Amino acid sequence: MRMKSLLHYTEHHRYYTYRDFSLSSLDDRMLTLVYQPMVGASAVALYRLLAQHLPSEQTGYSKTEQQRGLFLTLGIEPNDRGRTLMVENASKLEAVGLLQTHRLYMPEQDQYMYEYELQQPLPPSDFFATQHLTLLLRDRIGKFAVLALQERFWNGEPEELGENGRAAKENISQPFYEIFELNTHVIDYELEQALTEASPARRQSKNMPAEDPLFDYSDVILHFPRGARNRPFVEGLRHNREQMGMINHVARKFDLNVEDIVRLLDEEGIFSGDGELLLDNLQSRANLTFRQTAKRTEERQVRAARAVRPEEPAAEEMPVEHAVEMEYYLEVPSQFQSKCDIHQYNMLLRNEPYTGLLRNFFPGTVPGPWLDMFSKIDLSYKLPGEVINVLIHYLVTLLGKDGDQRISRNFVDSIASNMLLRQIDTYEKAVRYIRDQANPKRQAAAQSGGTRTRTAGKAARGKPELPIVQNSPVQTAVSDEEFAEYVRMAEEMKASKAKPQK
Repeated sequence: MRMKSLLHYTEHHRYYTYRDFSLSSLDDRMLTLVYQPMVGASAVALYRLLAQHLPSEQTGYSKTEQQRGLFLTLGIEPNDRGRTLMVENASKLEAVGLLQTHRLYMPEQDQYMYEYELQQPLPPSDFFATQHLTLLLRDRIGKFAVLALQERFWNGEPEELGENGRAAKENISQPFYEIFELNTHVIDYELEQALTEASPARRQSKNMPAEDPLFDYSDVILHFPRGARNRPFVEGLRHNREQMGMINHVARKFDLNVEDIVRLLDEEGIFSGDGELLLDNLQSRANLTFRQTAKRTEERQVRAARAVRPEEPAAEEMPVEHAVEMEYYLEVPSQFQSKCDIHQYNMLLRNEPYTGLLRNFFPGTVPGPWLDMFSKIDLSYKLPGEVINVLIHYLVTLLGKDGDQRISRNFVDSIASNMLLRQIDTYEKAVRYIRDQANPKRQAAAQSGGTRTRTAGKAARGKPELPIVQNSPVQTAVSDEEFAEYVRMAEEMKASKAKPQK
């Protein structure tokens, strides 16, 4: 419970509780033996008192009351010391996951009201699987006491079962639809509407987690530095639910935590001069943060997978070799022609890990860029080893056919992405894929598709063919009669031009 001033949390403020469960005998035992050593008897007493505000056979909300009743029932003085103790107890319960406290502002009364939402204690299996809670309990009561507590909450299976009994276990349970039949042809809209309207609003909100905000104004302002230049603009978000909703939308869209949002809100250009949030700028920078985080996460996963890569299987656990059918045989590259025949090479592609295949292609150490490319495909893209081997064969074949071909990381990533999109997860599918890529006609058909037809149609109905001027012999001489006729025509034209117009 975050409190800046004890005047905001007094015995005069009103409160109510909410719970959607009922405490069982196991929950009571967990509270007494496990949670009480961690948070103290006073905090557990507060939890039990809040749980008793509703009858054990009901769930939902309690009536609103003054917090004076909490103070007096627990024997706490309603002064600064008592308020501090109440805040500490509530904070301990919140830290171990037993309570969530919300504060509501009531404008008509100009004061706050508090909501105590109780959480059910974890069952023993979940509690002892939660590391931070188990470590806290160990710090309070010791390691051996924790182990003894775990044994007290667990009753083992009968000795007659043993390992053979668990291995021979068969599930013979009957599913719902083999016993009961529902009339699904008639849809009762009135019943569905009535159930929806009668269900609590809190349960409806839990069914729609996408609308719940990731964090509110208090989470942002708590982490925001005081001397930051955008601090006044962020403080203006206190009563601006629309802009807080936009921030939560961006955080959910790009998987950002409150620290990332605080850092982005402190950058220049996120707010306008009058303090208005610029959503486009926030989204573009949030996208950059998301891409950088994804890249760093991928690199960490690759390094971690390399560090914890399991050892080679023992002799009795060697994997079974898979045969290759003749129709899926691939030609032996020039690097392998002196080492093995076509049968041995295809068995190598089908059963050898990609790291061993790369060592066979390179006489010395495998270059680092090649290892990085295929490690990413193996660890991040999760392509099967046999598919990666076929991809390596395809790349080596390209290098052998075209000496000027360059194999870049982006080129290999594009091929691996195509394989993922086409769901190529077997050796046979991978062979068919690279054969289609190696066939110029199929590849051109796959790449162009209907473009070729449209282009041919445009060419057919494009510009008309222009007639070509034919070469004809040039007349170099004129007869006397033709020359006399030309002279006569020239004199007539000259006379007609010289004649004055009326």
